[in-house]
Amino acid sequence: MILPVVAYGDPVLRKVCQKIDKDYPNLETLIANMRETMYNASGVGLAAPQIGKAIRLFVIDASPFADDEDISEKDRIVLKDFNKVFINAQILEEEGDEWVFNEGCLSIPDVREDVFRQPKIKIEYQDENFDKHTEVLDGLAARVFQHEYDHIEGILFTDKLSSLKKRLIKKKLENISKGKIRADYRMRFPNAKKGK
Repeated sequence: MILPVVAYGDPVLRKVCQKIDKDYPNLETLIANMRETMYNASGVGLAAPQIGKAIRLFVIDASPFADDEDISEKDRIVLKDFNKVFINAQILEEEGDEWVFNEGCLSIPDVREDVFRQPKIKIEYQDENFDKHTEVLDGLAARVFQHEYDHIEGILFTDKLSSLKKRLIKKKLENISKGKIRADYRMRFPNAKKGK
């Protein structure tokens, strides 16, 4: 089932999310719905807060990036199969010189900005069977993970912009929260006027 994506301005996007265990109700269905919602919106990741749930869960399928000519062959190989469920994820280490990449977010349609992130991270998470994994990610896989991880920490990519950039997009963000935007997927707007 395709769920509405929560728009910028909703308080759930600012919550540090709660851990879950294997008894979380209807988890398998929730994961399937999140994947369907992500694919419907042409996203490469979707975190639970983006569908209104303040839990430490996100899904990633970065395979669309594997077709990008501008990325390295190494990134292409990794991204082709980077399709996972992340539960109770933690970043254990970050290293390297920050690098810039243009990011967007399903909760903030039509806003894309350059964001600096570290290129290499060591992570720990549980998969949909609650098996524990420790992995090292780098390049675009690390970036996509960090973007989704920020969501479960209550952080948006716009928080990482300079104060000048933030001022330049302020009106656009206000319009998104009011539903004054066209998105080609279902959304839920926190400050939309009723009856419109």
